Parts: sequence; structure tokens; C-alpha cells
Amino acid sequence: MVSIILSFIVLIAGYLVYGKLAEKAFSPDDRATPAVAINDGVDCVPMKPAKAFLVQLLNIAGTGPIFGALMGAQFGPVVFLWIVFGSILAGAVHDYMSGMISSRHEGSSIAELSGIYLGRGAKWVMRIFSVVLLVLVGTVFVTSPAALLARLTPSTLNITFWTAAILIYYVLATMMPVDKLIGRLYPIFGVILIVMALGILGSSMFSGKYTIPELTLHNLHPNGEAVWPFMFVTVACGAISGFHATQSPMVAKCITSEKQGRRIFYGAMISEAVIALVWAAAGVAFYGVTGGLTNALADMGQSGVVYEISTTMLGPIGGVLAVVGVVACPITSGDTAFRSARLILAEWTGLEQKSIKKRLIITLPLLAVGAVLTQLDFDVLWRHFSWSNQTLAMIALWVATAYLIRNGGRRWYSLLTALPATFMSAVSMTYILMAKEGFSLGATVAYPAGVVFAAACFGLYVFRLVQA
Repeated sequence: MVSIILSFIVLIAGYLVYGKLAEKAFSPDDRATPAVAINDGVDCVPMKPAKAFLVQLLNIAGTGPIFGALMGAQFGPVVFLWIVFGSILAGAVHDYMSGMISSRHEGSSIAELSGIYLGRGAKWVMRIFSVVLLVLVGTVFVTSPAALLARLTPSTLNITFWTAAILIYYVLATMMPVDKLIGRLYPIFGVILIVMALGILGSSMFSGKYTIPELTLHNLHPNGEAVWPFMFVTVACGAISGFHATQSPMVAKCITSEKQGRRIFYGAMISEAVIALVWAAAGVAFYGVTGGLTNALADMGQSGVVYEISTTMLGPIGGVLAVVGVVACPITSGDTAFRSARLILAEWTGLEQKSIKKRLIITLPLLAVGAVLTQLDFDVLWRHFSWSNQTLAMIALWVATAYLIRNGGRRWYSLLTALPATFMSAVSMTYILMAKEGFSLGATVAYPAGVVFAAACFGLYVFRLVQA
């Protein structure tokens, strides 16, 4: 229990200290934000800071910090270190910079920002890459809640029914003004999500039935899967996630002051790390050993494990509350995934989005592709999403680095983004070389190649920094 308590303390200290350093690097000022300067009534709409925070939290906290944390817990308590330090040093910095740089560019997407700071070629790559990722995310966040809802409802309401229902909701959420549906539902779901996490945490720590193991650096994965690089890709949304770089610009269109950024963007990521820690700790504590967790995941899938932990730990009423949170969590990321894809395609095609007809032109094909992808195996989708996700995070951090280099006196602060960008470069390259969905190469090839690639990226950064 000591390790988990210390983890929470370090996360809070990270927000107060390192978050302030990231804010100093960006230097927010009093210029008009897109919500004030544009205020188009659809995407650029002013929101109160508390509501903007909850929208950001629900945007980024999909199945990642729950399912990803449970799968990451198979490695043992070493996962606590990645969640805590990955979030403070990489994930929260990534989210903050993605949102704030977007705000400085009228709410532009990460694809457009890549073009501005990394060149025209990067813009085209990121346009394609981010749209593909968002469709994968949206699809993952259809299948997982549909499976859980099917488990909780009569057999006539099967996975196909719930998949169709969620897709219909996604059409509405993708098209409607951000304050009409998302802005009203998310604060409610945010409270449910927080209460659910507190309930699971309280039961894990104080019921006397479970023991949260203390930190060890040993790899406890029962199948012997290597910590490097697989743990750093398995646990994405609870530590660092490129998906967030597509979501922060959406909320950047709604903040009314740049000085709200640290609380909203950095703070939401730290909050998501707390959720990931809760579920990682609960997964190991509930099943006793990592082998038990692995067997449960194999037998019941991620949704089944969440359902069993929730209902057993919290009883019928608390279990329903927890499951509602787990259902709402992915749905409220899936809808904004498709919404972000719509905005990127609108930038790409030049179609203005005040007209409902033009929103439909983009929205309906996107959801049709998502509907087709729901027929694929969840695990296959998750593996492709995981690598794409962390690669996008790597690119977003290099975009932020280029931004800080260009902005005069702040260029040495670019180390705050360059160091995690270098780390994620190594993760991304090593993983794709070793993974089944990649090249299936051995560690003797993948490890040196990952190091060389990361070193080359950092060397190019140093060259640009010296030239600035």
C-alpha cells in the first residue's frame, strides 16, 4: 500500500512543480483565445474552466487508462513507475503543449501544426496518420462499451444492437455544437468516473480483503513479455497518448484564457494517471497475482474483468455506478475521436463547418468506416491502435519542441519536450520492429535500432537548437 500512496503523492507534486515549469516554458498571456476571437457557435465556443476540464478529462480517459492499465498490470507493480513518471514528464507536458500551441493557431489540429513546425511533408503524413488513428480509436471505443452493455442487458439487446445505438449517438455528438451535447453530458459522466475510481480505490486499500503489492522492478508478466518496449505501449492513455494530441485542440477552441491551460490540459492528464493507477492496483490486488489477472483477461476479456472487479468490490449499487463509468468513459472518447477526425478533414478539404449539410458530408462516411471496422477482432484493433497512438505522441512532442525552439528565449526549455520525444522515438521504433503486427524481429536487432533512431532524432534536435 505504501507504493500506491507514494505514487499519488508524486503525481500531485508533479502537477504543482513540473506543471508550473511547463507553463513557464510556454508563457501563457492575455491574448484572445479561439473561443473569444472566433466563437462560431459550433466548435469554437466559450466554456467555464471547470466544464472545460471535465470535457478534456472525458475526451482523453477512454478505455485506455482502464483496459490499458489492467493489461499493463500483468507486468507487476513496475507499471506504477511508468504511469507516474510517464504522465508527469511526458504525457501531461504533451497534452499541455498540444492544447496551448493549438490555441495560438486558432485551434488548429495536430496535423496542421505539424505542417507549420515540421514542414509540408509532415503535415500530409500527419493528416493521414491522425485520421486513421482517430477512426481506430472511435472504433475501439464502440466495441468495448457495446460488449459490456450487452453483458448487462437482456440477450435481445446484443452487441450488434448496442454497436448501432452507439454509432447513432456518435453521429449526433460529432455534428452538434460542442456545448449542446458534449458540454452538457460530460460534466455528469465526469463525476461518475471520479466517484467510480474513488470507490474502486477505497475498496482496494481499506476493505481488508485485498493487498496491493509493493513496488518491484522485476518483470512479473506470466508470459514473459518484455517490459521494454511492450509495457510502454500497452499503458498509453494512463502515461502518454498521441490520441490526446487530437483532443487537446478541440478543448483549446473552448478555453477563454491561456492561463487556464495548466489546470485543464496538464491537470486532466494527471487525473487520468490517477485513474490508471487505481485500475492497475485493483487488477493485481483483486486477482492476487499477475497470472490470475492474465487468465481472467484471456477468459473474460477486458470488459468482463472490469465487470467482475466492479461488482465484487462495490456490490450491486456500487458495481452499477462503476460499470456506468466504464461505459461512459470510452463512449465519451469515441465521440470526440470522430469529432476530431471531422475537424481535421474539414481543415484538409477546406469545407466550412457552420453548415449542417457540410458537417454531414464528412461525418457519415467516417462513421460508415467505423461501423465496418467494428467487425474486426478487438485485440487486433487495440494492437494497431497502440503503436499508432505512441507514434503520434512522439511526433506531437517533436512539434512542441520545434515550437519552443522557434520562440526565442524559450528555446532551451525545449528540453522539456525533446527528452520525452527522444524516449518515445525509441519506444515507437523498437516496438514496431519487435511486435507481431510489425516486423517480428528479435531484441538483438530491435533494441540497437531503437537506440540509433532515438539518437539520430536527438542529434537533429541539437543541431536545430544550436542553429536557432
